[in-house]
Amino acid sequence: MLKFYHAPWSRSSAIFWLLEELGIDYEMELVDIRGGAPEEYRRIQPSKKVPAIEHDGAVVTERAAIAIYLGDAFPEAGLTPTVGDPDRASYLSMLVYHDSVFDPVICAHVRGLSYVSNDFPFGLFDDMVAHLERKLSTQPYAAGDRFTIADVIYGSGINYTMNMLKGLPERPTFKDYVARVTDRPAYKRSAQKDAALAADVPAFKEMFAGGSA
Repeated sequence: MLKFYHAPWSRSSAIFWLLEELGIDYEMELVDIRGGAPEEYRRIQPSKKVPAIEHDGAVVTERAAIAIYLGDAFPEAGLTPTVGDPDRASYLSMLVYHDSVFDPVICAHVRGLSYVSNDFPFGLFDDMVAHLERKLSTQPYAAGDRFTIADVIYGSGINYTMNMLKGLPERPTFKDYVARVTDRPAYKRSAQKDAALAADVPAFKEMFAGGSA
């Protein structure tokens, strides 16, 4: 059995979607990252972050690593270019680029961090936006002409940062891409389940109550 450590409406929501795409059995353990995850959770994730998984006795952390691991562990889903596939290089590059460049650049931009490219390994916000727009304007999916696990990660990331966080510009290319990859039953299932789980999170309950007062 695969155990999935998850917090609703967080970075682990992408892995929630991925598990639904794979169609495999899994056990979910909720981690209250907003109220304070228990100290013993550090044995799974040293910073008490999500996502994380346990599978066949192995613990896997970091979203890109989990995505690669699950794709290779369950190839029958057909969502992973295998070794020797021409799309494999782009697939791996894009998965790692999301977590090592896209995500930290967005965070720095939203926080108003001013820096030059050589200050940090993730480079500049404008370079990231231009690269992503160029990539998605020349191919329908993150790694090429077919939907892969990379699109679960980018679909989640672009959707959230553009539509909710407002940290990514609303370019037609990005909007079309999000519409294309989220029009899938697995995404809709995970989003509906995640919203139901979020409704029971104390931090969100307070936020919802404040909004209706």
